[in-house]
Amino acid sequence: MCPRARDNSAEFLAQLKDDLVCRRVEQGMANLDRASHRIGTLDPRQGCAGRIIGLVAQWVDVGYQRPELVRFLIARFSKADRSRLPLQDYLYLRLAEGMLAMTDEAKDEAICHLNFVLSLEDQSDDKELLAVANFWKGRCLRMKGEYDAALAYAVKGRILAHELGHEPMAAVMRVLESWLFFQKGNTRQALQILREAEAILSKTDDFLTLGNIFSSYGRLARRQGRYQDAVEHFTAAIALYRRRNPRHRNIARSLNNLASTKRLIALQLLRKIDSDAARRRKAATQGRSKEHENKAQHRSRFAQLREEALAELDEAASIYEEYRNHHGLGSVHLNYGYLHLDHGDLDLAEGEGRIAFRLGEQKGDSILMARARLLDCMIENARVEEEIGDNAEPATHARRAQDRAREAIELAGHTQNRRLLADAYIWQGLTLCNRFFDDSEAARGSYDQAVNFSKGTHADGPWEELERLRARVLRGGKVNPVLRAWSQGSVGDKSFQQITEEFAEFIIPKVWEREGHKISRVAARLSMSPKKVRRILGRAGQRKASPK
Repeated sequence: MCPRARDNSAEFLAQLKDDLVCRRVEQGMANLDRASHRIGTLDPRQGCAGRIIGLVAQWVDVGYQRPELVRFLIARFSKADRSRLPLQDYLYLRLAEGMLAMTDEAKDEAICHLNFVLSLEDQSDDKELLAVANFWKGRCLRMKGEYDAALAYAVKGRILAHELGHEPMAAVMRVLESWLFFQKGNTRQALQILREAEAILSKTDDFLTLGNIFSSYGRLARRQGRYQDAVEHFTAAIALYRRRNPRHRNIARSLNNLASTKRLIALQLLRKIDSDAARRRKAATQGRSKEHENKAQHRSRFAQLREEALAELDEAASIYEEYRNHHGLGSVHLNYGYLHLDHGDLDLAEGEGRIAFRLGEQKGDSILMARARLLDCMIENARVEEEIGDNAEPATHARRAQDRAREAIELAGHTQNRRLLADAYIWQGLTLCNRFFDDSEAARGSYDQAVNFSKGTHADGPWEELERLRARVLRGGKVNPVLRAWSQGSVGDKSFQQITEEFAEFIIPKVWEREGHKISRVAARLSMSPKKVRRILGRAGQRKASPK
């Protein structure tokens, strides 16, 4: 290659990289358009070919064209071409392959490519490359639900970008940090990070990341139960995405979130309709006409919200299908399922859950599969409560609900998604409290787990189900009369030692049952000797067997 061609390539690469790190998006995409012929006829043997593909991949991630462009360029590199590439070019090629695998939801494959880039960190002085590789690996780990590791890589990428003085690039990475803090329950820090990132990126035309920021604002507001604020933020996010691409994949995500929020508003409205109806039944005849008028307005608004949500899901589905995005499309089908469930269309809801699970299964998406099993659990519980099925027999549906809750817990356990785990335990508890099992004592363990996993989060729709479970557990629980007397200070003529021994005979058999009848587990849990556990169990068993 002649020196002039090499100079042109170096100048082209420098301009692409500078526009990228400074987030001059419109200018960078215009430069790419002007060089479209040059990129489309890229010769793998020309200098900087690998770096060109790596930068094009980053621009596609920012919103330039579609991932198929990167796929087309990578396909031009034969095994022999790869073997001749300089190390730096080969690293950029692997970075591009990582981006493509990430887009295809092949998370482990993407991490493999990115790990290769990061493994040669000591051999490269290109900190921009390493910053992006760390950031993208953080995104892949976030998709897998491995939030602690994802945060570590996101922070490392952001620090590298900051050290280079690329504050807009660092701000983009901070949005991922914010999302991870949100998932870990630290809403205040998540919000602070978002505001700092917005302050920097609002001076750029990076509408994609700005849309991500407003989408995150929406999710924060929804988690806090501020549904109208959430609707406004999701709507603003969609408008920003459309400024970059009217069919961008992230539009589908915000439409899906918007539909979910409108469903929650509709459920609030439905509860108000029900409470108003209850009041009317108890009220005197005065003022009934006005209340009937309000009822009609509420029902009209409820129907409107449902129709809007369905239309938004339709548009989201069509966009996700274009991108062949399984997680997004599966989430849309789950929201279809929730709307059908709310409407009492259980068969339709079940069909949507089945589609969502299959989409998650195809990509090994534990989060999507767990959510699908939770929807199945809700549907089966609805059938139990309404005694739907052949011969009105609820046993099959009750056991199926129990199985689905157990599967959801197992799948969610493969992730660090505490919210999902809490939801799974809530529905396991609600299943144990349904009209078939009616076992509030067993449900108490599920409630305790749900409370543990829900710590640090804010209430929204599903958290009302936690309160419902709590009410059922407390209402169904029976307090031992001796414990009740002790709690009121009534101990009769017993010494403290006698009370201690009697309490041990009460509590240790309960722990023994919960620990699977394993004396060693009881001893370890209560920090006491196995011999003492056996002695107390024996004494408690004799007392229980003695005639009254």
